[in-house]
Amino acid sequence: MKTIGLLGGMSWESTQTYYRLINERVKERLGGLHSAKLILYSVDFAEIEALQHQGNWDRTAAILSANARSLESAGADFLLIGTNTMHKVAPQIEASLQIPLLHIAEATADVLKQDRITRVGLLGTRFTMEQAFYRERLEQSGIEVLVPDQSQRDDVHRIIYEELCQGRINPDSRTLFVDIVESLSGRGAQAVILGCTEIGLLLDQAATHVRLYDTTAIHAEQAVERALA
Repeated sequence: MKTIGLLGGMSWESTQTYYRLINERVKERLGGLHSAKLILYSVDFAEIEALQHQGNWDRTAAILSANARSLESAGADFLLIGTNTMHKVAPQIEASLQIPLLHIAEATADVLKQDRITRVGLLGTRFTMEQAFYRERLEQSGIEVLVPDQSQRDDVHRIIYEELCQGRINPDSRTLFVDIVESLSGRGAQAVILGCTEIGLLLDQAATHVRLYDTTAIHAEQAVERALA
C-alpha cells in the first residue's frame, strides 16, 4: 500500500471527512483491520483564509509548498490537497515536489467523462466559481461549466466561510443550495459539482433530483485507488 500525503485543515471539518472516507474505502477493499497509510499536515486555516481574501496567492503557495514538502519528507508517496480553492496554487506546489499530486479537478473530470456529462454546474467559493484555474481543468476535458448568478455566488461563498467552515449546518442554507442547484439544472446543467470540500456536509443526493458530484468523495476514492494500485 502506498502512503497518502494529505494537506488538510482547509477546513478541518472537511479534512475529517477525507480521513473517514479514505479509511472506510480501504477497509471495504481489503477487509479485516486494514486502514490507510496516511500522513496528514493540517494547517491553521485562519492564516490561509486571510491571505485568500487579500489576494496574496504567492504567500499561500509558499506556505502550502513548504507544508507539502514536509509530507514528502515524512514518507508520502503522493499528495492530496484537501480543498478545491487552494488548487489555485497547485502548479506551484507540484513544482516544489518530487512526488505526484492527485488534482481534485482532474479527478472529478475523469468521473464526469466516464458518466458522459458534458455540461455541468459548479458550486464552490467565489474563487473557484469565478476564476479560471478550476474551470479550465474541466473545459480541457471537453466539459462546459455553468456557475450561479452573482447574488447566488455571493450566498454560496458566504455560507461556506461563515457556516460550513465553522461547523454550522443551517437547514435554510440547505434549501437555498437546493434552489441554486435546480436553477443550474434549469439552465441546462446535466449535473452539479459540489466544488468545495465542505458542501457535502450540507447537501447530499437525497436533497435533490439533480445529479450531484461531491469532489471530496471523488478525490478520496481516487486516492485509495492510487494507494492500492
